[in-house]
Parts: sequence; C-alpha cells; structure tokens
Amino acid sequence: MKVLVIPDVHLKPEIFDRAMEIMENSDCERAVCVGDIADDWGCEGDVELYEKTMKKMIEFAEKYPETLWCYGNHDLAYLWDVFNHPGFSDDAKDVVCEYFEELDATGNLAIMHRIDNVVFSHAGLTREFVETYLSEYSDDVDAMIEAVNDFGEDVMWDDVSPVWARPQNYYVDGDVVPAEYLNVVGHTPVRSIQSQGNLLTVDTFSTWSDGRPFGDCTMCWVDTVTKEWGYCD
Repeated sequence: MKVLVIPDVHLKPEIFDRAMEIMENSDCERAVCVGDIADDWGCEGDVELYEKTMKKMIEFAEKYPETLWCYGNHDLAYLWDVFNHPGFSDDAKDVVCEYFEELDATGNLAIMHRIDNVVFSHAGLTREFVETYLSEYSDDVDAMIEAVNDFGEDVMWDDVSPVWARPQNYYVDGDVVPAEYLNVVGHTPVRSIQSQGNLLTVDTFSTWSDGRPFGDCTMCWVDTVTKEWGYCD
C-alpha cells in the first residue's frame, strides 16, 4: 500500500491543504499523520490559528476517513495537562481538547500504528524503551504497539518513549526496533527527509524560533509492503 506521510504540522493548516492535493492527484491510497498538530513558536495567544488548524485536521479526517493519526508530545500535553510543556497555550487548551476528542471518535488516533511492514509513531520505538517497559512483548510487534497505546503520562513522558525519543542523534543498527520494520517518525526537525537504516524522519516543516524554515518542506510517501519511500511532487 502506498501511504502519504503527513509530518509535524505545528499550526500550519496549509500542510493539510497540500496533503489533500497530493491525495487527489497521486496514487497514494491512504495517509498517516505522525503528530504534533498543536503549538508553534510564539503562537500561544493565537487561538484563531489553533482553531483554524484543528478544523483543517477534522476536514482532512472526514474527507479521508481511513487516515491514521499519531499523538505527538505537543498534542498529549493538552490531554494530559502538562502545562509546563514548551509552547503550551492556556488560551487554546479547550479548543485543542475539543477537536482531539472529535478526532479520537474516528477510532484512528493512537500513539503508534502499523501498516504491513511499517510502524508509524511520533518519535520512534527505541530499544531502550522496549527493554525497560516492553520486554515481555519483544517478539510481538502488535502486542508492543497495543501496550504502548495503553500507556499514560507516567510511562510515555520519558526521553526514550515513542513521543519523545530522538534516535536520529545516535542512530546505529538495532537502536530502533523492531529491526525488520521501517519506523516512520517526526518530532526531530531535519533539513530534508532523512533515511537511517530502518528509521525515516519526516519533520521538514518545523522552523527556527524566529520563523525561518529549518527544513525544505518536502513530503513523502511510503510503500508499506516493500518499505520503499519517495518524495511527493
């Protein structure tokens, strides 16, 4: 299956417009969003932008109901009341929670998803996290994913968890598991889509604190059977 990957949005509703255009004009059969819809530098008081972005999220979900959605750390901060999270907006909290409740009703919102040979999450499943919390499921990827999706803040608010890890910074073969699956993640800004062994990082839309683009704002597709990927035109 050819899947469009929607990277970290961070209050850029135009990303959903681009994603809709790609879905309409390509052979992508499905889409997966790797999370962090909420928050961006200096936008804490712009409730209108939060609402505009969340509405676009729901619009996309309604137009493409098979889309899978991953929670990002910025999204979970609202649902778990982590008020000291960078970028957290007290003003927009109710808006974020309301729209995520609507998205959750689709049944397609979770921390991790698997389609065929590809695992999608916000930050990646690290060996350290598996050894600490999931050792009993180490030979069963679906059991691991189910367990992760049941974890709360007490486990997930950890630097090596699938919403916080940055395996790109020290990647070696075996750091991201299961090794036989391609892990597609966002969270860590990259200048262009970055492929490292079984890890594909897609956060090319994040910016510096002054609003300058960090990455090249490209998007990609993934073949969930062959684990091949390519750029969307």
